[in-house]
Amino acid sequence: MQEHVHREARRLSLQKSLDSCKTSLERNKLGQFATPAMLAREILSYGLSLLPEEQAVRFLDPAIGTGSFFSALHETIGSRQLSVADGFEVDRHYGIPAQELWAEYGLKIQLSDFTRAKPPVDGYNLLICNPPYVRHHHLEKNEKQLLQAKSMAATGIKLSGLSGLYCHFLALSHSWMSAGGVAGWLIPGEFMDVNYGREIKRYLLENVTLLRIHRFDPVNVQFDDALVSSAVVWFKKSTPPAGHVVEFTYGGTHASPAISRHISIGELSSDTKWTRFPKYEAKAVAETQILSDFFDIRRGIATGNNDFFILSREKIEDLQLPMEYFQPILPSPRYVDVDEIRADEQGNPLLTQSLFLLDCSLTEQEVQARYPSLWRYLESGREKVASGYLCKSRRLWYLQEKRQSTPFICTYMGRENLRTNHPLRFLLNYSRAIAANTYLMLYPKPFVARCITECPELIKTLWRALNEISAESLIGEGRVYGGGLHKIEPGEMANLPANHIGKLLAVHSGGCANILPADLGLSFITPA
Repeated sequence: MQEHVHREARRLSLQKSLDSCKTSLERNKLGQFATPAMLAREILSYGLSLLPEEQAVRFLDPAIGTGSFFSALHETIGSRQLSVADGFEVDRHYGIPAQELWAEYGLKIQLSDFTRAKPPVDGYNLLICNPPYVRHHHLEKNEKQLLQAKSMAATGIKLSGLSGLYCHFLALSHSWMSAGGVAGWLIPGEFMDVNYGREIKRYLLENVTLLRIHRFDPVNVQFDDALVSSAVVWFKKSTPPAGHVVEFTYGGTHASPAISRHISIGELSSDTKWTRFPKYEAKAVAETQILSDFFDIRRGIATGNNDFFILSREKIEDLQLPMEYFQPILPSPRYVDVDEIRADEQGNPLLTQSLFLLDCSLTEQEVQARYPSLWRYLESGREKVASGYLCKSRRLWYLQEKRQSTPFICTYMGRENLRTNHPLRFLLNYSRAIAANTYLMLYPKPFVARCITECPELIKTLWRALNEISAESLIGEGRVYGGGLHKIEPGEMANLPANHIGKLLAVHSGGCANILPADLGLSFITPA
């Protein structure tokens, strides 16, 4: 035991020294985030418990780093036989020192890319990995295509081009496992919610027997240098038996979770949001109406450069810019401390910050001829702003996408409020202000707009109904990141349960909410 403590101390010192030689940006690009020692021990202890005691351990770590999992294996294996221990490390900066550290303990580390290696004839029965968390935009096009082809050959699933490198590591490892072998993966929990995770979830439900998923409380990030919400995924290389159930655990530690629940693979197959488990039940199938039945949901505009295009009234006046080419826009949610946004006589929001969006449809020649002050301002942004990704793709680099104001606006992301438990806020907007992409804008469907026209006080009633959508539903449909940051995309908000809004409209409009839009002769047109 004393020997292990000394050896692990050497490894931790080595890890710290090697990490210090690289910038956080360099390690982030390569997805290099070391596994905490205590977590590594919990994972190895659990993984060994899934194997028959008499079975010799054949261990593989496809992204071994300095060997945190192998170190934990040595500490937890006890009297069990370790017949094989192999690892891969593509970065020689970590791989060579790790080879030297573990040379006398039987660990063989190949200094090569696991995704290019050929699987052995004899597979491994204990595969444990914290794969590189490399986002898809750091992968070259030809590399993505090669990974997709190899993952398809190994599992029969075609991973999305948006999949991170960790998804390919998981898929490719299938060919390296022995029949009945066990795998434990420490990966970002986002695969349980995002579209690119669908094929990974299909693999877990159909190709192997999914045993357990432990999701850490997002507030307690597992890596000091990576703000990701982590999960440990356990499965066995075998066909799932009929009626199989999966253990979902949450919070606390991997060894002592705060919540535990068993979910059938049938429920998992029909639910697109796995992060609702185990805190919440499966989504009720009985919900017949969703938010998109009543609202078109759009994200606020992406200006291309908020600092340049969004100006205060004072700055507009100082620069003597023409006010007719500015539209009121809401400030960032953190500067909106009210839930009902009142307006002045011109329709401008009455808030502490008074901001306006530059939006001009005149050509450059027209601007230069008619508004010299505006021309000078545009010229000041030509070098840096006009060449930006969004601006350079526009007909006029300073012309914004069109949005109408709407009474119903929701914050795009946020953390759970201690008072309300809601991570997001629905705002009631009486002004003509639009919003940037830190908000979602909810536009009433034509038949709902007709109801509002007939009964204007319905606006406030609908706003209250939006705020009655439970935190459970918002969290269940959205996604969560490290630090407890919740986010919901327009398509995810569209799926929020809204039976109560349908009933409300039926009461206020003499039953118009029960009439299909087609029956009213109205079309579902998303506002420009």
